[in-house]
Amino acid sequence: MGRYFYSEVDIKSPWHQVLAAFWQRYPNPYSTHVLTEDVLYREVTSSNHLLSRRLLTKTNRLPGWAERVFPMHMARAVYVLEDSIVDPQAHTLITKTWNLNHNTLMTVVERCLFEEDHGRPSWTKLRREAWISSAVYGLGRPIQEFGLARFKSNQAKAMRGLEYSLSKLQTNDQGESSEKQKPLPPQATPTPNPKPKQFV
Repeated sequence: MGRYFYSEVDIKSPWHQVLAAFWQRYPNPYSTHVLTEDVLYREVTSSNHLLSRRLLTKTNRLPGWAERVFPMHMARAVYVLEDSIVDPQAHTLITKTWNLNHNTLMTVVERCLFEEDHGRPSWTKLRREAWISSAVYGLGRPIQEFGLARFKSNQAKAMRGLEYSLSKLQTNDQGESSEKQKPLPPQATPTPNPKPKQFV
């Protein structure tokens, strides 16, 4: 049957800040198991939705009992696809992630909805769902239990990583605001800002 996980979190930051922090959350000290992130595809649709597909590479530390059961040469990296849809009008970000390898051992599918709290526009709601399954005969149940426990631990770290990214953004915003308020020195002229880099 597999295991199911659901959680709701209120984030004390407006949706546009959470969105910016989401794209900049790696690297952070709480997600050192995330090794790389690569954009495979990105498109702005005619309805002004941003579609993205990214490949994340993560480490795959097996528990002690699994080290004795599964071959030593088994890859210790997990490749994860992340699809996302940003709707700037509705103020929503929907993500879906799933592992590409080790599917026989365990499959983890996660869906997240980041949505502006309409009752409190300075807050963002996060709804997270996950489905964990294993096709290993005779060991499916303990593997799923282990997968659920690891998922809970990792999603708690992911939230701390997002909060870390948010705090960095907010610190930078405050620093830029104070810089803008400083008077220019005599005979100094403001330098034009470079054009922002466009998405590939």
